[in-house]
Amino acid sequence: MAKPFFRLQKFLRRTQFLLFFLTAAYLMTGSLLLLQRARVALPQGPRASGPLPDLPMAAMALGVGLLDSRALHDPHVSPQLLLGMDMLRNPLARPRTGPRWLRSRNSELRQLRRRWFHHFVSDPQGSPALGPEAPRAAASSRGTYVGCFSEDGQDRTLKGVVFYDLRKMTISHCQEACAEWSYIYAGLEAGAECYCGNRLPATSVGSHECNHECKGEKGVLCGGAGRLSVYRVEELQAGAVNRRTVTSRGCFRLPENVTHTFPDSLIQTNVTVETCSGFCSQKEFPLAILRGWECYCAYPTPQFSLQDAVDSSLCSQEPETQRLGEYCEVYQTPMQDTRCTDRRFLPTKSKVFVALSSFPGAGNTWARHLIEHATGFYTGSYYFDGTLYNKGFKGEKDHWRSRRTICVKTHESGKREIEMFDSAILLIRNPYRSLVAEFNRKCAGHLGYAADRNWKSKEWPDFVNSYASWWSSHVLDWLKYGKRLLVVHYEELRRSLVPTLREMVAFLNVSVSEERLLCVENNKEGSFRRHGGHPHDPEPFTPEMKDLIDGYIRTVDKALREHSGAGLPREYVPR
Repeated sequence: MAKPFFRLQKFLRRTQFLLFFLTAAYLMTGSLLLLQRARVALPQGPRASGPLPDLPMAAMALGVGLLDSRALHDPHVSPQLLLGMDMLRNPLARPRTGPRWLRSRNSELRQLRRRWFHHFVSDPQGSPALGPEAPRAAASSRGTYVGCFSEDGQDRTLKGVVFYDLRKMTISHCQEACAEWSYIYAGLEAGAECYCGNRLPATSVGSHECNHECKGEKGVLCGGAGRLSVYRVEELQAGAVNRRTVTSRGCFRLPENVTHTFPDSLIQTNVTVETCSGFCSQKEFPLAILRGWECYCAYPTPQFSLQDAVDSSLCSQEPETQRLGEYCEVYQTPMQDTRCTDRRFLPTKSKVFVALSSFPGAGNTWARHLIEHATGFYTGSYYFDGTLYNKGFKGEKDHWRSRRTICVKTHESGKREIEMFDSAILLIRNPYRSLVAEFNRKCAGHLGYAADRNWKSKEWPDFVNSYASWWSSHVLDWLKYGKRLLVVHYEELRRSLVPTLREMVAFLNVSVSEERLLCVENNKEGSFRRHGGHPHDPEPFTPEMKDLIDGYIRTVDKALREHSGAGLPREYVPR
């Protein structure tokens, strides 16, 4: 019995060696073919920042390197073969042993392959950093280059608008976003981040420190690590950019101490809304306040919270008579309220693992925007959505179990997925509105609307039949398996933002000032309103769909009453 087994073992060992050498030959042949293609494409390359490596050796290293990670851990490969592989990678190498040497050699080989590969193959995301002599200046880009600045830390100067793009960030893309919000300066950092503001950072550094290539613009500098390439963008204001306009907030009673409440002012004859708004925008204030010939700039504060508007006729007097009046007109400038735009990861890992759970289409992204700006900490996600990352949700890229975020978005509703969390904010929205919102997202993304053909096709009734039951089961599962829950209704968050958000922040065990909450309210929409009109029928639900959804509403309403004594809002429950 032992002899046949020994023959079988010997045959398998020979077969393994044969497969190994065939694989090596195949990979080396592929490397040589890649090398031949590279030789043809070489004259078309945009640049070369240094001497090319020895191409035949680079090709051999690429081919052999693909084998070394498996071969080094294969007990059937002889030490002599491993030594031969290493001599092929580096003829001058001397035999050394030990795991530290293996790790260092593998690291060196990976660096060699990466350097060789980047010489001939275009990287869709760009190189992580380039030397100061390689990239060219952005001569073709609009706007005026100001210089390279240090902007490292939480108290940033350019913090009016922030967004990221790991694939398509360009100088023009950043400038147009800043121009839309009427900012003067656009700063690009680390090749993929864009920041806007009206004041330059205090610390200027050498241009060589801005050495990262734009992710979407090869050979052009877009800042560095903690360094901003800053451009002045006022030239774009006359272009085709859809600029945000001044909007009226209404008529309000002036506070008792005007000088203390309003940080800046402009007094001049015939002052207009445009003049006052332009003055306050330049100072980066979100509110422009007019009383006769007096223009004031301010933030919403507890003394001037814009909660109690009065009749607009009280502000419609002539400037001469209104000058001594006690009422003022308030306008929203295009500027963001920057008191709550700074965000960061938690300084230490959270001991309490918190979920922000909702059915899709229930406003989870909007709730994350509110929570991040209220607490100053990033939120995480069970998923990865590059679109949301580009919109400024930096925690989207972080691993969802890192515990570096204040809470984690999830749409999951299984017992195992729920019990992983210590507590959760359960966000519930009227299923009729949730289904429409999620259908729009599936067909047209986060900010678009589904086309009329989508609503009229079989796709819409199939969607309702499958997703309506999910809306019900999602809530029921979290009520059943959730360890500690705060139930928040989307409609109540819309109606009474500050009190509801204050409750959510307290649940997350974060202390927040009243000024910061008012700042969030002033920036409550963020960048997540859908654009354009509603191309579909405002009531796309058939009687059969309504009967189905109303049954689920009654079931959830009953479960909520049994859980906490309070059911769904009245507008949910069928009448």
